[in-house]
Amino acid sequence: MFRVAAVQTVSGSDVAANLAAIEPLVSNAAGQGAKLILLPEYFGVFGDSARDKVAVRENDGTGPQQDFLSHLARLHRIWLIGGTVPLAISDPTRVRSASLVYDPDGKRVARYDKIHLFAFSRGQERYDEGRTIEAGSEPASFEAPCGKVGLSVCYDLRFPELYRRYRDMALLLVPSAFTAVTGEAHWHLLLRTRAVENQCYVLAAAQGGVHPNGRRTYGHSMLVDPWGIVMAEWPEGPGVVLGDIDPLRIAAVRSELPALTHRRL
Repeated sequence: MFRVAAVQTVSGSDVAANLAAIEPLVSNAAGQGAKLILLPEYFGVFGDSARDKVAVRENDGTGPQQDFLSHLARLHRIWLIGGTVPLAISDPTRVRSASLVYDPDGKRVARYDKIHLFAFSRGQERYDEGRTIEAGSEPASFEAPCGKVGLSVCYDLRFPELYRRYRDMALLLVPSAFTAVTGEAHWHLLLRTRAVENQCYVLAAAQGGVHPNGRRTYGHSMLVDPWGIVMAEWPEGPGVVLGDIDPLRIAAVRSELPALTHRRL
């Protein structure tokens, strides 16, 4: 068994305040035995406008959010994944939205740049991440004690072709900030589907609540098992979801229903 945790937040525009609020949640999860802890998308900055994350962008390798992740990973001897950190690129008006993985020594061992950029328009609710984010292009994974772990971010969840690249994984990570509207309609459905089609665990850490900018995110951070069963869930507000990754469970599901070996396309 390998215990994992998803931390749920309701972040605002103040990076220091967000990190201070997250630290005790990580400590709590580590204290309950979690060896891998996932933070949500925009854990460090969920600004009043989309451009706030550009204003606090960090150079790759150094900065308050990256230093925070490295320090906590080393302090608690955990694998810590920062859902997304805005990393600087040559274009000063945009960033890469990067999911960063730190090992128990505080060393960064993987980086995944969000590939699919969210756009949505309904009434007064409008989003277009492409205005402030440059899309990534490559999947990324890392090896943890529970097995291979695949990285993705939020809107990626709607694109199964990415997750087919992760068919050998034991665990898929989905840090997110789903809107209340899209979350209520599709969040559970998509997470359970990704678990079932790849016959692996899915751990999702979400933003969940009403943010200082007035936007509402859906929350419902959860751990889903390879049969699509929701093992643990945190509906709204700051909190922690805990559960165990069991390699024998993965093996049993894949043996009883060997769908991955039946693929033809």
